[in-house]
Amino acid sequence: MLFNNLNLPTLIARIFVLLTAFAVHEFAHAWVADRFGDTTPRSMGRLTLNPLAHLDPIGSLMLIFVGFGWAKPVPINPYALSRRSPAATMWVSLAGPGSNLIMALIAAIPFQLGLVSISGATINPGSVLPSLSFFLFEFVYINLLLMLFNLIPIAPLDGEKVLYYLVPPSVAQVMDNIRPYGPFLLLILVFAGTFVGINLLWTILGPPLNALLGLLVG
Repeated sequence: MLFNNLNLPTLIARIFVLLTAFAVHEFAHAWVADRFGDTTPRSMGRLTLNPLAHLDPIGSLMLIFVGFGWAKPVPINPYALSRRSPAATMWVSLAGPGSNLIMALIAAIPFQLGLVSISGATINPGSVLPSLSFFLFEFVYINLLLMLFNLIPIAPLDGEKVLYYLVPPSVAQVMDNIRPYGPFLLLILVFAGTFVGINLLWTILGPPLNALLGLLVG
């Protein structure tokens, strides 16, 4: 699922993704919450594109060295949001993955126009800087991966809040009961492959990720 054999061009590309994709993702959450009248992100200093306000140390290192990581969640006040609209929390949750999709679409434009090719998304021996094709592919890949991962309907991911709004009350009650176990279920999903030899996360994310990559970069 992830890029292996970390080298300097890959390191440079991932650091750029870290400073942009993560910052924009969390800023999008904060901005939409602020637009719905929740001042919590603004008061916590999260209504900014400054990556230092959003980066999680462990999640940042994971992205750089493994190719997959996370940022600090944006704190919100669901009660303040619900006063404006019952759907407000859902839109705040969708804003982060939506921003990753938009960034992936923008970065894929050179592929769509034929300015760069997926065949050039390789690292030449001895290269210090990533080629433009490799840099854009890495940017598209990680943004799509972040979008799909965050849409998994397991708390505390964004997808759980989106699904909670869409399901009938009876299902929402079941989700309320499961929510405290969400982080544990997520750990199982991410690390189960280490113990049972089946990469559950890639089984879920791999097909849509490959389909989107084929659509965007060819």
